[in-house]
Amino acid sequence: MTTTDVPEGFEPHFRQSPLTDPWEPLYSRKTDKAVVIALRLAKPHTNGRGLIHGGLIAALSDNAMGYSCAQAMGWTTSLVTISLAVDFIGTANVGQWLAVETEVIKTGSTICFAQSLIKADDIVIARANGTFRVVPKKAPVL
Repeated sequence: MTTTDVPEGFEPHFRQSPLTDPWEPLYSRKTDKAVVIALRLAKPHTNGRGLIHGGLIAALSDNAMGYSCAQAMGWTTSLVTISLAVDFIGTANVGQWLAVETEVIKTGSTICFAQSLIKADDIVIARANGTFRVVPKKAPVL
């Protein structure tokens, strides 16, 4: 696999935000149970020592877990993060494929729980847990 290859099943990510714009291109893959967010690691994803930045991992984990909870709930609500914890187990190098693979643990009417494994070329480098508050979508004002 070259540094520009995108694994099968991934497409350009369906949502952009000002936070993640500098990290583009981002990719995602929807499964029956989750949304996987991924990217090919490059220099803009590193810290001053040339290591993949923990903030990148935390933000992408937060996004992937939130989207996965939204998907599990049929995309009928919005979610905001209540709690996010990330354990850094290893590191990754520029050129590797970073993927955030999420599992929704439990959904409820007001809270959703999820966890994810963050992998670089299929090697776990971090794990994350998130708790999200369900915010019902407001009806349009007439």
